[in-house]
Amino acid sequence: MSCASGRSCAVCFLLGLPRAGTTLLAHLLQRHPDVLAPPEPWLMLALEAFGRVDQRHPAGPSLIEVATSEFLGRIDRTIAIRAFADAAYGQYLTAAGKRIIIDKTPRYWAALEFLERVYPEAPHILLMRNPYAIAASLKSAWGIPFRAESSYSLSASSLADLMLRLPDALISSLADLVLGLPRLAAHRARPRTQLVRYELLVTHPDEEIRRLLSGLGCDSAAAPSASMGQVDYLRCSSFGDRKILERNAVDQSSVKTWQSQLSVEEMQTVTDLVGTKLLTELGYEGELLLAQQAGVVDRGPHLTELYRQIFRTWWDLRTGKAGASSGPSQSGQVHTARQLPENFHPTCDMSVVQAQDLSAASVAENLRLADPMKAQLQQALLASEADRAAGLDAIRTRDAAIEILRGEVARLEQIVNMA
Repeated sequence: MSCASGRSCAVCFLLGLPRAGTTLLAHLLQRHPDVLAPPEPWLMLALEAFGRVDQRHPAGPSLIEVATSEFLGRIDRTIAIRAFADAAYGQYLTAAGKRIIIDKTPRYWAALEFLERVYPEAPHILLMRNPYAIAASLKSAWGIPFRAESSYSLSASSLADLMLRLPDALISSLADLVLGLPRLAAHRARPRTQLVRYELLVTHPDEEIRRLLSGLGCDSAAAPSASMGQVDYLRCSSFGDRKILERNAVDQSSVKTWQSQLSVEEMQTVTDLVGTKLLTELGYEGELLLAQQAGVVDRGPHLTELYRQIFRTWWDLRTGKAGASSGPSQSGQVHTARQLPENFHPTCDMSVVQAQDLSAASVAENLRLADPMKAQLQQALLASEADRAAGLDAIRTRDAAIEILRGEVARLEQIVNMA
């Protein structure tokens, strides 16, 4: 990619979960004269979903998707997407007079393979943060709860709750931890990927920023000290951490505040969702030990994997992936959500399903509940057919959802056999 000035320009992707500190890191990097970091473009997710539009589009969403797929199927779609992205990124760089653009979009964890196809040479910066601290930030900044209002066993019926009752904003934030964190953890091995830990960033910001800039081929000596500087550009955006507008310096206090912000029950939920194995692999065994000293217990890897299966099923259903049981953890593709009927609003205040009993007998009982659950989901999907522009598309979506649930039942049967 070339800027209008003729200089060689580059794209860098900054990856990290929401509330992991990506806004802070992007801001500190863009204080370098060569670096531009606009607030959360989300561009690559939009390009990956090109051709898939809202069901209310008057021209007919199915027609648009089929037509564009046939048209782009005759050419190299990746080249066309790369050309558009280069043009968009290039215009931003030219206007700013810089040569490196950092696309910081937290949910790029769901499209890592797509990023690799379009920009295989792009450097990546991967920001990791203590999952307990991320949960505390989600709770304090967005009001995401991590404690169930009432007690539910982890079962086939609770899967229906997750897919049909909970608000999308809530479950999407939980999916970041359950599905996104393992994907980002595996991404550490990618070549041309620089890893930075949030805890080290806020305690030694100057050293970390100079290291990252050197990895991008920038003159680290030209980087200003890691003070906050001018942040007014963030006021014009709907995205990014708004708390950064209130800071005059990098704050270290956020490293340990999770210990007072989360209750033991909330720490337990985070531990169950993430898993003790992943916490240890990421170097947060010290934080795990603190949680265990507070009363958290290790409920085993099977519970964490069952959570991941449930969230994969929900994700695949919401993104309209027919028959996909592996979810974004393997395919990496994200599609425009095919919405369930609007009359399916949350009917309970539960935030996360609490696991109580994973014995063979209880799992067998869950299997018995699978058929009514499938019937409930099928009814929901059928009810939306009248609102769809194309009846065939609704049938495909319904059948795909049923197949996804059949796959979930098969997984539960495997758990019974293992017990």
